[in-house]
Parts: sequence; structure tokens; C-alpha cells
Amino acid sequence: MTNENLCSEDQILTRAWDQFCDQLKTAGRLPFSEGVPSGDLSRAAGFRCLAQNIGLGMQFFLENDDPLHPELLHYFDPIRKQGGDNPDAVYVGGPINGTDTYRIHGNRGSARYFAVTAVEHGNTPWGGAAVHTLFGQDLEVAEDGSFELICSPEPHPGNWLQTSPNTFRVTFRQFFADWENERPMHARIDRISGATPPAPVMDAARLERGLATVSQWVGDSLAYWADMIERWKARPNTFLSYRQLDDNAIDATPGGEPLIAYWQLPADEALVVRVKPPRAHYWAVEFGNYWWCSMDYRSVLSNTNCHYAQLQDDGELILVIAHVDTGHANWLDPAGFNEGYITVRWMQADHYPTPQAQQVKLSELDALLPANVRRVDKPGRATQITARRRGVIQRFGV
Repeated sequence: MTNENLCSEDQILTRAWDQFCDQLKTAGRLPFSEGVPSGDLSRAAGFRCLAQNIGLGMQFFLENDDPLHPELLHYFDPIRKQGGDNPDAVYVGGPINGTDTYRIHGNRGSARYFAVTAVEHGNTPWGGAAVHTLFGQDLEVAEDGSFELICSPEPHPGNWLQTSPNTFRVTFRQFFADWENERPMHARIDRISGATPPAPVMDAARLERGLATVSQWVGDSLAYWADMIERWKARPNTFLSYRQLDDNAIDATPGGEPLIAYWQLPADEALVVRVKPPRAHYWAVEFGNYWWCSMDYRSVLSNTNCHYAQLQDDGELILVIAHVDTGHANWLDPAGFNEGYITVRWMQADHYPTPQAQQVKLSELDALLPANVRRVDKPGRATQITARRRGVIQRFGV
């Protein structure tokens, strides 16, 4: 390489890095926007979300952005979150296109809810709609858990996920009901149509393009979800689906659209949520902050589901949300946030009931709830929390 070429490359790299940092500085104004809660952890959480998702952006738009050489990588984990991530979940995916044929094979694992989708480009930071979906029940799996799936525009025998010309990603969702005993999928993806060209090198020009896209996406995605949460914030304690408030197609979890409510909770109050869960393949309740990031579910009781929740004798679920442990079996911890969202998911259910929320003073809580409401003592609570970290290690293998 000549001195002239070295000089040109140095200029590209310097420009790329400066633009990357400048764009992130601009995004750093978002946590101070009007409407962002102050006085709790929300503004710090905005910066935390920005920083965490630099890595996710790098994965999407630089390190694993080539549909000719895809890899299946997980999106979210306990230290990288966005978009209302489910604390029960492992999200895995990779880049594909709608013209090639891909083979995915491995071991399906045993997550209670399992779905794979072909996702199209769209008008949100996460693309558009899921053009086709296969659920765990649809998948042919051998007795030892092994499976093979073909993703392609043309039909194939066996497990087949149809793609469209606008397809750009394949996504697997695994929702774990029993954190300590259900196992995650292990699989690989290979493009099997046509000759495989050499993998592109990470030269200065490619790095510049990727960094520009990453820094833009990090800010755009944070702004997108902040704009979305404001729509629920206008109707607190009311459970509404995404499509009731926005007509943009988005890669929402298939099989049952989440119902979401915004909450604002002073220190001396509790929020009580009541509903009779339907017959469902899987259901869950989860908590998150203003930025659509789940709480630290390794050590905080920020969610429950069809395996862990304790129902009343008549099948009713009673959730109590408060900044102090009220001793109720289904207590959820806001984890230092005064505002945020709560999501209920009924997946592949026989019906989709809407929970009802009522906010009361802590001093009035016992009078509101039935005398036989499920409770847990301090040793029982400690057992619940200890089990969470074991479950996270089982799920993510760390």
C-alpha cells in the first residue's frame, strides 16, 4: 500500500470515527427530552440504553449484516435490552434475503413458547411485519430434539419458512416458563443456494458505512420507543395493544399481541392488576422502564408467568406492584423507577382478556384485596429471587 493510500485510509477512518462519536453525542440529548421522567432512574436508564445498544447496532449493521454469510446471534440479554424485551426470552436471529435458500439445523431445546419468523423491511427501527411464522407446534422435531428448517421463497418438504422479496431477517423467539429446567435452542444457519463468495473484508470504507448506520440507528431507535411510550402514557393504567395506537407494521411477537399499560407509582401507593388468565400455550406479565427496557431480571422480581404465578382458587391472577415488598405472592418490583410500562402476553390462547388496573394507597391495599389473597413469607421470597439468577445462567449459558 502506497503512502498516498495510507493517507487516504487514515482520513476515512478519522472521519468515520468522528462522525460516529458526533452522532452519538446528538443522541445523548434524548434522555433530557420533554416527557422523560426525572427524579428516578429514568434519565440514567436512557443513557444506559444508548450505550448497551451500540453493541446491538454493531451486530446488526456491521458484524453480522451479510445475508451471504449469516450467523445466528442473540439480540437481548441481561445487559442489552430494547423494544419491550421479554425477561422470559431468548431472541435469536440473523440476516437473510428473500431470494436465497437457507438451511437452519440444530437442537430445538424445550422453551415453552417457540416461534420463528421471516421479517420484512419496514418503517420502524426493527423493520416491518413478519411475513411468515412457524410455531413450535408446527415444527417437525426428532426425538432427540434435532430439527432442520429451510427458509426460501420456494416450497420445500419438511419444515419450511417462506420468505418474500422484502425479507431481510429471520428471528427465533424462545419464551421460557420454567427458567431452571427448559433449555435453549442451539442451531446454525447456512446459505445453500449458489456459490458462496469470500466474506467481505472490514476495510476502511466498509467500517465507515457501518459506523454511520450504527450511530444513526442507536439514536433513531431510542427516539422511536420514547415516542411510542408517550402514546400509552396519555392513558395510564389502561391496557392497549400496539396496533390500537400505531398502524406501522412491526415484527411483533406472533400468536398473541401484547397488551401494554403505562404506570406512574408514588412511593406510598400500589397498583393492583387483576385478570383471569385464559387457556394459553404460554402467558406472562412483565415490567419495564420508560425506554422499553426490562428491569434487571437476574435479581429483581420484575415479571411472572404461567409457571411461577400463584392464582387464586377461582383462577384469578392478582398482581401487586409497589416500591416495597407487600408480601403478596405475585408482587412486582419497580426497581427504583417511578414510571414505566407493564405488558401482559397471552400466547396462542383461547381468548384474550384485558386486565384491569386499580391504583390505591398502600394503607388501603388490604381492604381492597380478598382475605385469601396468595402471600409469601421472607424465606419464600428469597427463594424466588435466588432461583432467578440460576434460571438466567441456564438460559444464556453464562
